[in-house]
Amino acid sequence: MPAMDPASASPGVIELLRGFSVELNPSDAKTLQAAAERLNPGTEVSLAWIPASNPMDMIAPAAGLKRAGHFPMPHIGARHLESASQLERLANRLSDAGVDRILVIGGDRATPAGPYDSSLAVMQTGVFQRIGITRMAVGGFPEGNPHIPEKVLNEALEAKVSLTRKEGLQLSIITQFCFRAEPVIAWVRRVRARGIDVPIRVGLAGPASLLTLMRYAVRCGIGNSLHVLKENPSFAKILVERGPEPIIRQLAASTAHGDGGQLAIAGLHFYIFGGFRKTMDWIDAERSLTASSPHT
Repeated sequence: MPAMDPASASPGVIELLRGFSVELNPSDAKTLQAAAERLNPGTEVSLAWIPASNPMDMIAPAAGLKRAGHFPMPHIGARHLESASQLERLANRLSDAGVDRILVIGGDRATPAGPYDSSLAVMQTGVFQRIGITRMAVGGFPEGNPHIPEKVLNEALEAKVSLTRKEGLQLSIITQFCFRAEPVIAWVRRVRARGIDVPIRVGLAGPASLLTLMRYAVRCGIGNSLHVLKENPSFAKILVERGPEPIIRQLAASTAHGDGGQLAIAGLHFYIFGGFRKTMDWIDAERSLTASSPHT
C-alpha cells in the first residue's frame, strides 16, 4: 500500500500521526500481546465491550496494557449494563487494574439490559468519579446516528460537557469513523461553535479490504460514507490502496488553512478492521516518510 509523498507532507500530518490511539478487542489475546509490545509507551488503547460478552473480560487485558506502560480505556456500554451492582463491581475491578480512564458509550442495543439507557445516565451515577476515575471519553457522530435524532445527540453532548465541567472531570470525544474528511471537519466546526472546547480525536478505519470496510460501515451506520464507497469506485480504490491517508491529509490541510484554532483536533483514533499488524505497518511507513519530509 503506497504511503504519502514525503515532499507533500505537512507538519499537520506529522502531528496527527504522532499521538494516535487504537481500539482493540479484549478477547483477542494475540493482538493484545502484540499491541503491548509494539505501541509506543503511553498509547491510549480503548477496549471494546463486545455485545453479549462479559465486561469483566476487559479486566485482565486492561491490567496487562497498564503494566506494559499504556493507558487502557475500557468501553462502558450503558445499554449493556444489567444492574447498578454490576456497574459498581465493574468500576471497582477496573480501578484495581489501574484503569484511570473510560469510554462511555450508549451501546448498540435496541432495549437496555438494565437501568441505563444512555452514556449520560451512567456518567450521572457518579460511580466512576467516587473511585477516582476522572478521565472520560464519549462518542461523537459526524454523520449522525441512525438510531438517535441529531437534536438529541447535540443536547446529550452538551449535558455531558456541563456535567464534567461541574464535577471537574476531564472529558474528551472520540468520533465514529468516516471515509471522508468533509463531514468530520463540518461536525467539529459545529461543535466548536457551540462553545464545546474539549479534546476531539478523529476516528479512522485502519487499512482494510473494501469488503471489510463496507461491512463495518453497515454495522456502524455510517450511511453517507457508505454511499460514497458504493457510488464512487475510484475513491473506494484510493481508500483501499492508500488507507486513511487522503482523509488525514485533508484534516491537516484544514488546520493549516486558518481553521487550526477552531478545529483543535487532538489526534487520531484507529479502528483496527484490517488487523493490528497491517495498521501498525501502515502507520510506521507513513510516519517514517513524513519524518524525512523537507517540511520537518
